[in-house]
Amino acid sequence: MTATRPARVPRPHTGTLTGTSTRTGAAHQLLPLAERILGARLPVRLRAWDGSTAGPEGAPVVVLRSRRALRRLVWQPDELGLAQAYITGDLDIDGDLTDGLRTIWGAARERGARPPELTLADRARAVGTMLRLGALGPRPPVPASRARLGGAPHSKARDRAAISHHYDLSNDFYALLLDETMAYSCGYWTKDETEGQTATETEAEGGESQGRADGARETRAQPEYGAADAQRDKLDLVCRKLGLGPGSTLLDIGCGWGSLTLYAAETYKTRVTAVTLAAEQARYVREQVTARGLSELVEVRLSDYRDIAAGSYDAVSTIEMGEHVGDAEYPGFTATLHRMLRPGGRVLVQQMSRGAVAPGGGAFIESYIAPDMHMRPLGDTLSLLEGAGLEVRAVEAMREHYPRTIRAWHRTLEERWAEFGALVGEETARVWRLYLVGSALAFEEGRMGVDQILAVRPPARARGDLPPTPRHWYGEGGTR
Repeated sequence: MTATRPARVPRPHTGTLTGTSTRTGAAHQLLPLAERILGARLPVRLRAWDGSTAGPEGAPVVVLRSRRALRRLVWQPDELGLAQAYITGDLDIDGDLTDGLRTIWGAARERGARPPELTLADRARAVGTMLRLGALGPRPPVPASRARLGGAPHSKARDRAAISHHYDLSNDFYALLLDETMAYSCGYWTKDETEGQTATETEAEGGESQGRADGARETRAQPEYGAADAQRDKLDLVCRKLGLGPGSTLLDIGCGWGSLTLYAAETYKTRVTAVTLAAEQARYVREQVTARGLSELVEVRLSDYRDIAAGSYDAVSTIEMGEHVGDAEYPGFTATLHRMLRPGGRVLVQQMSRGAVAPGGGAFIESYIAPDMHMRPLGDTLSLLEGAGLEVRAVEAMREHYPRTIRAWHRTLEERWAEFGALVGEETARVWRLYLVGSALAFEEGRMGVDQILAVRPPARARGDLPPTPRHWYGEGGTR
C-alpha cells in the first residue's frame, strides 16, 4: 500500500490485549510502526499470535498467526508479500475477506500514491521492533503454488506453460467451481439472481382439469435465475451478434471448456473449429463433443493461435483470450483475426480492459494466477483492431456483470471448501479465494472493465450484412 506523507504522524491506537501487556504485546508494537510506514492511521485492527489486539474498533481484523507473516513482509514489503502471507495461512482476515480488502484499498486511495520517506531513525526503530518480535531471519520459502516459467515472454513454449499453469489445474477443479455450462468468463445477467420465474396453469374449459371445477389459475414457482442462466444468455448474445445459423462456420480461438463451441453447434447448428492451448481443455471438449453427438459439427484443435492455417470463416470468436496474447504480439493477433474471416465475416472479442498501471493485474495475479497476462484500455484495443483492417461496429460494456459472475464462483468455493481443499490443497484453495475476491472488487470499483467488441472484415464492395439496429440481438429476457 502507498500513502502521502502527513504533516504529523498519528498517535497509535489503544486496544485490548489478551494475556499480555498493552505496552509489550506484539500488536501494539507493530501498530505505530505500520502507521509510520503508511503515513496514516491503519484502517484495520491487528491481532497478533500472542493474542494482543490493537487498532480501530469495529474495523476488519487482520490476524498475524505467526512471526513468519512478519518475516515475509520484511523480505517482500509489498502486495506480493501480503498475498504470500495470506495464501500460506500466516496471515488471515477475521470475517469477510471482501470487506477487509475493500477497507484496505479504500484507505489506500484516500491517502494517495506516495508513502512517507523513512528516516534512518525510522528504519532503525523498525529493525529493532522486528528483532524484539523475532521476525528477522532467513527468507521464508516461496509458496509452491507460484508459477515458474522460463524462456522469452510470449514465446510459444512459454505461452503454453503459462496457459497450462492456470487452465490445466484440473478439469475436476473447474467442474466443481463453475456451473454446468463450464463457461469461465463474464456472464450476461438479464435478471436478478433472486428473481424466480412463475408459471401459471389455467384449468381447461369446464373446470375439469386435475379435478378442479372452478377454472382457477394455479401459480407455481420456477427455479431462480442463476449463474448458468447468465452464461447461457451470454452465449446466445454472442451467437446472435455473430449472425450464426445452420451451415455457418465459426472459429472459436481460446475455446476454454467449450461453452460457446458446444452451444453454437447444439443450438445454432453451426460448424465450429475450437482452438485451445490447454491440453486438459482440449480433452474435455472432445469428450463432450462425442457425448453430445456433435462430431459432424465440431473439430477441436490443441494449437497456438499463431499456428492456425488461414481460413475463410463466417465468424471468429475470442472470449477473454486476448488478455494472454501480450502487448507486443497483439497486432499480430488482430491480423490473425482478420486473416481468418471471409470478406463480410464478423469477429467478436470479449476482453478485459485496464489502464496503463499494472496492465497484467498486479504482482499477485501475475505470479500465482495468470503469468504474462496483459490488458490495455478499451480504446487501445479498438485502435489495434482497426489497424488490422477490421471495422468496429459495436461495443458493449459488461463491467457490472463481472462482480456477479465472480461472486457466484466464490460462493461455490466457500460452500464446498472442504472438497476444493481435498482436490487441490489448502494453499491453492486460498490462492483462488484471494483471486476471486480481489477480482470482483476490481470490477466493482472500476479498476478493471470487460467489453464485447463486434467487428467485421469489410467486403470488397461497400455493403454491409449487419442489420441497421441491434434489436434482434436482444430477445425478451436476453434469450432466444
